[in-house]
Amino acid sequence: MKPLTPEGSELPESGLSRELGHKLAAWFHTPPGQYLLQWEQAQLDQEVIDRFGFNALQLGLPDLDALRANRMPHRWLSVPEPLHEPSAGRVALINHAAALPFPESSLDLVVLPHTLELSADPHAVLREVERVLVPEGRLVICGLNPVSLWGMRQFRSHLMHRLGLGKTRLAGRFLPEAGDFIGPWRLKDWLKLLSFEVESCEYGCYRPAVRSDKWLQRWVWMDRLGSRSWPFLGAVYFLVAVKRVKGMRLLGPAWKPRRAATAPIAVAQRPSLKGRHGPISCSRL
Repeated sequence: MKPLTPEGSELPESGLSRELGHKLAAWFHTPPGQYLLQWEQAQLDQEVIDRFGFNALQLGLPDLDALRANRMPHRWLSVPEPLHEPSAGRVALINHAAALPFPESSLDLVVLPHTLELSADPHAVLREVERVLVPEGRLVICGLNPVSLWGMRQFRSHLMHRLGLGKTRLAGRFLPEAGDFIGPWRLKDWLKLLSFEVESCEYGCYRPAVRSDKWLQRWVWMDRLGSRSWPFLGAVYFLVAVKRVKGMRLLGPAWKPRRAATAPIAVAQRPSLKGRHGPISCSRL
């Protein structure tokens, strides 16, 4: 199926976002990138398998098949530009993440795998997702955690470049320059403003920032220890939110029950044998 793309106009995706997307896609083919994708794929398979409805959408990152375990009849993959990769056959839409070609309240599930990090306006993307989701629809977000071993190494690299020490050994970047890392605490605040309720937030990938598969396998015990000892310091977070819509409850008028009448009730009395001038004597009869 040929993917749908806007006709007669250029996609509104900036060139900088495309370049960052290419760098991040290339990094996902490295050993640490594959390690991260495997953890995210396992989490997605477990989360979406029991989500029912009719329409589901994955925005970005075709290297990750986020909806493969889902059983909805309509599942789409949307990317910001045409692809020339083996995963291009799954692409159904080519559009900007902040301008989705869906009517209001039409999607039951939306997955954003690192989409917000590559977007020039992540707030606009979340507002658009809130528009197309049905009430009680699910939003799944994968993101890199800035408060982690990987995030701290990235922060050190940025600090060295700002200090003019970009050519030193400590200035080497582990992660690509993929926009701003959005911490889960910030993301929860944004979702709360859009009437989303965070259902769960999981963390994973606790191994150090090493580049070779050999060293990643040597640190495999860090995943078991990190999930128990420092669960919030995982390199990636997996957040699930629900769109809540406040409903109305029609209340009728508070009618007051009528009270019983308080008028006096006549009580029948027994006739008395006393006459007007005293008791009646038998001698008078």
